[in-house]
Amino acid sequence: MTRPAGFLASLVAMHLCLGGFCLAQPGPAISALLEASPSARSAFWGIEVVDLDSGKSLFSRDASHLFTPASNAKLFTAALALDRLGPDFRFHTRVLAGGAPDAEGVIEGPLVLAGGGDPNLSPRTVPYRKGPTSGNPLGLLEALADQVAARGVKRIRGGIVGDDTWYTWEPHPEGWTVDDTLYDYGAPVSALTLNDNSLTLTVRPGARAGDPAEVALAPPVEYYQIDHRVLTVPRGRASERKVFMEREAGTRQLRLWGTLPLSSPAETLTVAVDDPCEYAALALRLALEQRGIVVEGGVEARHRFPNEQASEADALELSVELARHESAPLIDDLGIVTKVSQNLHAELALRAVGRARRGAGSRQEGLAEMKAFLGEIGIEPEAYNFSDGSGLDRATLVTPAAVVKLLRYMYASRERDRWIAMLPVGGQDGTLSERFSEGLAAGRIHAKTGTLAHVAALSGYAERHRGGWVAFSILVNNFNGPASEIRGMIDRICTLILE
Repeated sequence: MTRPAGFLASLVAMHLCLGGFCLAQPGPAISALLEASPSARSAFWGIEVVDLDSGKSLFSRDASHLFTPASNAKLFTAALALDRLGPDFRFHTRVLAGGAPDAEGVIEGPLVLAGGGDPNLSPRTVPYRKGPTSGNPLGLLEALADQVAARGVKRIRGGIVGDDTWYTWEPHPEGWTVDDTLYDYGAPVSALTLNDNSLTLTVRPGARAGDPAEVALAPPVEYYQIDHRVLTVPRGRASERKVFMEREAGTRQLRLWGTLPLSSPAETLTVAVDDPCEYAALALRLALEQRGIVVEGGVEARHRFPNEQASEADALELSVELARHESAPLIDDLGIVTKVSQNLHAELALRAVGRARRGAGSRQEGLAEMKAFLGEIGIEPEAYNFSDGSGLDRATLVTPAAVVKLLRYMYASRERDRWIAMLPVGGQDGTLSERFSEGLAAGRIHAKTGTLAHVAALSGYAERHRGGWVAFSILVNNFNGPASEIRGMIDRICTLILE
């Protein structure tokens, strides 16, 4: 039988046969997809797809070029923390004093709330559970206050000190923008982290048109001064639902303005606190006073700056411990980092590695350990430039080939099952709960998302319906079309990988 010209070439292009098992080659279909869209054609695409059983490349496009990965950088931070610290690593938060309470229950000198890097002094469910966060944002801090009261403390002479010197005080990597640092996703990094170092403003329309809107604060800790000028307006087509917020750098004043139509839903704004130590100390003071403990003196934040090698908190190691909270295992928090793409927690994990492995909880030491780790698994320095642990810094760069090499290493590691379980699952949870909800890809994509302005990314694993697993990295930079269109094309590429 005579075959048409090009038949064998087509067969080779579409399938790779290995030991009698054929792997579909998605390359031609992916290339056609990218050429079909003007938005895709004008963007920079970096793609690497590798079969994990054979190690063979199924598709590659500019995989050795550097791209901004956005939150795909968290894959590297999570892998580093899991490798260097282990899944059972825990953090401790302590309440310390220079001595025990006297016979009258008096503590002479300050009470110190010493942070140990715990990311989850918050109402969040740990380990990760799909759904909204509820509960008392100050509940764990109030449990520490209960322990202090149980020790017989009646009065504190010396105020409250919030101490985050367990890590170096570097609240924001250089590449984070001023706008980033206003909101919760750019909250400052501190070894003393309470409620993700953020507070929530809920703005509701007033009872009548012309009334000021109503503003509620959670948790109810007076930290910012709020200049509130949001007005209630009549309902109607001409009415606008717009609430704006700003904070001038270096100040504690929030400005709110805008309009809310009568009977419209509330507007929720989540704001970063600029000094988590002071914020946590204020919250502890409030909790102690609610338990009848008199606090004499003010509230102080104590930081360790990059040029300081030791701090007073180190000397307090031998002081009296009045209360302690132990965190959940690290593996549970890493699941939160990857499932919901939590920037602050990724940065805290990076600093935990620096503290444990190099004696300093700084971004620089964490990144130095990252470089060592990547060298050990065969990723060359030319394939990345990490400036932070979360990917919010646009100076962070990586190649798709390096991402896939990391994914292959973790797939072959003893932590494979835990690692894959940490990733969002298409159509089921995390940042992929609304993607891949139907069809071939449902429940078969285990991957980390990444989003910045003009950046979209997805890297992880695809469980093919014919059997076998594929590691992939898709990094898209400099697109100028709708982000939803680019995400849709990324999802289509994943479906092609599965076919």
